Formats: sequence, C-alpha cells, structure tokens
Amino acid sequence: MSRRQSSKHQYHRQVTSNVFIHDFNISDYHFKIKDRIGVITDYHKKSSESILRWNTTGITIIGISNVSGNDSTHLNTPWDVILDYQNSLYIADRNNHRIQKYLVDSLSGTTVAGQANGTSGSTLSYLQNPSRILVDVNGDMYITDTGNHRILSWSHGASSGVISAGTGIAGSSNNQFSTPYGIVRDLNSDKLYIADYSNNRIMLYLNGASSGTVIAGDNGSGTNKTQLKTPVGLYFDSLSNSLVIATHGASNIVQWVVGETSWTLLAGSINGTAGNTSTLLNGVVDITFDPMGNMYVADRNNHRIQLFMVGESTGITIAGITGISGDNATLLNKPWSVRLDSQLNLYVADANNHRIQKFLRY
Repeated sequence: MSRRQSSKHQYHRQVTSNVFIHDFNISDYHFKIKDRIGVITDYHKKSSESILRWNTTGITIIGISNVSGNDSTHLNTPWDVILDYQNSLYIADRNNHRIQKYLVDSLSGTTVAGQANGTSGSTLSYLQNPSRILVDVNGDMYITDTGNHRILSWSHGASSGVISAGTGIAGSSNNQFSTPYGIVRDLNSDKLYIADYSNNRIMLYLNGASSGTVIAGDNGSGTNKTQLKTPVGLYFDSLSNSLVIATHGASNIVQWVVGETSWTLLAGSINGTAGNTSTLLNGVVDITFDPMGNMYVADRNNHRIQLFMVGESTGITIAGITGISGDNATLLNKPWSVRLDSQLNLYVADANNHRIQKFLRY
C-alpha cells in the first residue's frame, strides 16, 4: 500500500537520519518525535493546519545572499542540505566542488570532503559538482559526485573517498552512471538507490557490489508509466518498500514500488506537462516527507516549495512566491533541496542565491 494512502493508524518509523516517530495517530495527528539524543517533542492536534504553518520570511543561516565565493563563509550554488543527529548542517557546495559542514549557529563552515579552495578534479581527494549527501551517526558520508559520474563513500575525517558505485566514466552499463543525482539508503538492508539522470533510470546497489541493478526506468526517456524522464530527487519509504521520485524532465512526483514495473502519480501532471498552478510543477528536483505523510517538493523552476497534504494533488506554496525569483527574504531562486528538522522547521538550498534559508514553523 502506498505511503500516501496508508491505512495504518499507529506505527514507528525512521523519517530521516536524525528523526524518529513514536505513537503517531493519523486520525487526530497525535505523534511524538524523538531525535537521536533523546529529545522528545509531543504533538497532539485535531487539525494539521495548526501544526503546518511557517513564517514565509526566511532566515539566511549559511552563505551570503546572491554573493558566491569559496571561503568558509560563502557558498557557490548549493544543491543539497542535510542535518545530522546533532543538527549540524552538511552542504553540497556544487560549484565549489566540496562538502561543507556547519555546526549549529555557526556562520563559518569546515570542508569535510573535496578541496577547501573550491578546486575540482577526478582523483579520489577531489569532487566535481557534488549534488547529494548521506551522513550517518559516525559522520561517514555517501556523496553523489555528479560531474565524475560516481558515488563516493567518505569516512569521517578522511582526506579522500572510495568509489562505492560507478566507474568515474559516464556510460549506460550497469556499473556506470551518466550524471547521477539523488541517493537514498535502505537502512534495513544497506541497499543504495541512485537516480541515474541521463540514463533515465534508478539503480540499486547492494553493499559491496561493483555493479548495480536497474530497479526503475531504463525504457528510454518518456512520460508513460514504465519510463522516467531525467530523475533527480529520491526518497525511500520503508513501509511500502517504494521509491518516491522527482522526475525533473516530466515535472512530476511518482511512486515506484520496488519490484514493480511501473509508477503511480503523486503530484504534477501525469503527461509531464509543466506549469505554475497549484496542481502543476516545473522542473522538480527534490522531495521529503513529514511524520504525517505530507509531501514537500522543491519546485525549482517555479522558485517555490510546495506542500502536498496526504492524498491531495493540489499543492500549497509554503516558501517562495510562484514564478518570481529574487534574493530577498521572501523569495527563492532555483531551490534544489528541501529538508525538515525534528521541530518541522524548513531548510532550503536556495541554489542561485548561494545560501541556505530556514523557515521557522510556528
């Protein structure tokens, strides 16, 4: 059964690397969130509307608005932002070819992968246009090294990575990628799923394997239900054993159950039509979910973050203004990543403004 259509009223599940849900009851939106250091927040509301409200004025917590650079206080086109169990932020600083780590409330970052001076390269101590990051509780990372067509595992404190998937050369064989983006991990089986953008497919890699298996797509670029069109964002739902995929080229969000041969539509046009209405999307690149199963979408070319409540195909704009790009506190310019913390505050990698924006829930 679909994550978005689940009839389960109570369950325990991991939502992100640092957030756990306890005692969730969908009928009245009662749930508790427990983070890895044991802090529990209890929500008990009759309506999700009283929970899901954000200040539409963002706070720049990392970077300087509309100013790129390669020192420790600047970013250059960030494409991903994630939080670890201590609420430190990791940033895929794309055009600086590095991964930056920021401690809570710090304005200065530390380079934890790649070169601090922003130099790109193809050896194992360099990155080229990294786009996605996974971090575990030990600080070990998986990095989508997009420009080098590979996935690197990078141990905490290491000065170089190890190739976990791909060869470093673009191609369409099962041991190759062509412009990989999204990466998710099934923590129960230690499987990696990778969005292979230019090959229009999702690849599955078992732990230690040198070659992957096509798990979705690979039927040419297209919009029918057996095809994908330049997939970017990925989310793995362990409850339904399915992948939620942001198909950039089709401007929609689809769900693909592992082992099935086709997808079902969650948001956007089934025909791949781009638009800027509440039911359409344009160039989507990322998705995440909250504990109640509501979906958050980085609608890149519309410069907004859309919220889709469970079972709904009409989105609500919660950050940015539809179709308007800019660098003030209420606008976004090509948002590439969207995340939630344990208090449901919203974090956005505002790529073309070279900053990370935080939108406070109230």
